[in-house]
Amino acid sequence: MKLTDKACKTAKAKEKPYKLADGGGLYLEVMPTGSKCWRMKYRIFGKEKRLAIGVYPLVSLADARQSREIAKKQLLQQIDPSDAKRDGRREAQRNADNTFKAVALEWHEVKKGGGWSDKHTANVLRRLDLDIFPYLGSRPIVAITAPDVLDALRKIEARGALDIAARVRSICSQIFRFGIQTGKCPADHNPVIHLAGALKTRKTQHFAALESKEIPSLLHAVHTNDQRLHGTTRHAILFNLLTFVRPGELREAQWDEIDFEEGLWTIPAERMKMRRVHLVPLSKQAIAILKEQREQNQHINTPWVFPSPIRPRDPMSDGTVLVALKRMGFKNRMTAHGFRALARTTIREQLDYEPDVLAHKAAGPLGEAYNRAQHLTKRKRMMQDWADYIDRLASGGKVIKGKFGKMALIS
Repeated sequence: MKLTDKACKTAKAKEKPYKLADGGGLYLEVMPTGSKCWRMKYRIFGKEKRLAIGVYPLVSLADARQSREIAKKQLLQQIDPSDAKRDGRREAQRNADNTFKAVALEWHEVKKGGGWSDKHTANVLRRLDLDIFPYLGSRPIVAITAPDVLDALRKIEARGALDIAARVRSICSQIFRFGIQTGKCPADHNPVIHLAGALKTRKTQHFAALESKEIPSLLHAVHTNDQRLHGTTRHAILFNLLTFVRPGELREAQWDEIDFEEGLWTIPAERMKMRRVHLVPLSKQAIAILKEQREQNQHINTPWVFPSPIRPRDPMSDGTVLVALKRMGFKNRMTAHGFRALARTTIREQLDYEPDVLAHKAAGPLGEAYNRAQHLTKRKRMMQDWADYIDRLASGGKVIKGKFGKMALIS
């Protein structure tokens, strides 16, 4: 006879434990204390064993029977139900320990010790603290789905921070990948890869940049605004035109990074967007500007090549060049970022240099290891050709000897 729920409920305690069988090895054991436990007797590999299923009535008769059927299927596959239950508990504990926040902080610690700058390290953790941990942090990383991540990212998107949403999406993807690498996630569990195209993207806005034929008018404006243009700002604009580095790299240039003899500016990896050292070959004209700048500020104790006119111990502000360009009449026509577009387009089209010479590293299957010396030599030649090209534009096609700052004057 199979058990009924009424029989289970009305079973009374006795002096000794006794069993109420339900069939298939399943029985309810009634203890002298009155507690009732579901167990299943089975044999595997020639040994008799017992599986603890749970306490009645928390585990109902129907639930106990379902557990018995699962155990029978495991036995057919030569799986010990007791071992499977123990493994399941361990897996559940691992999942409880491996929350998204725990894995993210472990990933963050690894990256922190692997070359990240202090600023970038703090920014990544701040983004996680603000935008992800409140929604996903306490959940097991293996239980998080693509819609879960999307819901969190949509909250960032809703406040108009589309760029931040994209960056946080990338951070989350790296965390899931780290979880896979460390065995905290199944090999195919990176839900972020399924979010391609799910977020809004900001319409690309190209920075305003002059055309090469307008370079003479720019040089003329720079040199005829002596009263309104600080000397350091004028040098910064001319140096930016010659080196076409990013605005942040320009304003944070330091004297100990400049090798005057080699004609080379070494920008440290922590200041570069791609996190690797960048070598900027300096033309004779660029060296001349630096010497003028050093002579002009020789009385100032500052590590910065282009210090703030107000606080020399700080670099110039990130808006200095842009404000100067506006004052000279180039509003909406030229920006600090525009020097890169102007130079790269002109060098490619007018001086006939290939894209790989314009890049920070040599292209090709061997990457950065590909012929570094030859590549740097090409870039040095390109930078000098670019400076000479500017000279020719400034002088109406004539080559004028002397300092760049002097030869660029347009009558």
